[in-house]
Amino acid sequence: MRKIEEPVWDLTIAPDTVRLIVDKARTVSAAVNGDYDDGSEHEVELDGDAHDPHHHDGLAEEETEDQTERELRQIVRELNIDEAAELIALTWIGRGDYEAGEFADAVVEARDRRYNAVRYLLGMPMLADWLEEGLEAIGVSAPQ
Repeated sequence: MRKIEEPVWDLTIAPDTVRLIVDKARTVSAAVNGDYDDGSEHEVELDGDAHDPHHHDGLAEEETEDQTERELRQIVRELNIDEAAELIALTWIGRGDYEAGEFADAVVEARDRRYNAVRYLLGMPMLADWLEEGLEAIGVSAPQ
């Protein structure tokens, strides 16, 4: 009896690029989610006599977070059509829309839909998790 081997996907997008996107998406997501940890959603009520004595052009953390998001957008923007379609397909597999064995079909569907990859992917709140799960599902393990 012959052993059935797992499919080996020949990705156009480098797995390290996907992992970089995962890292940056996780950083951006953590910054957004951290804003609402206290439940106040930054609502501040000031009486008529109060004023904010602290004036600034932006905190270092805000600039770093903005830079990470800009970097993430740039990485995704620079992907070619095939790489962007594979990235979208990986997210679909990660969130359960497709099975790993349907990866090629998911890529074709993503390519046919002609998404704006930056807008579409960065609008996903669980992008990092879904990409990781998609990579794992198709058998691309994390680097050692």
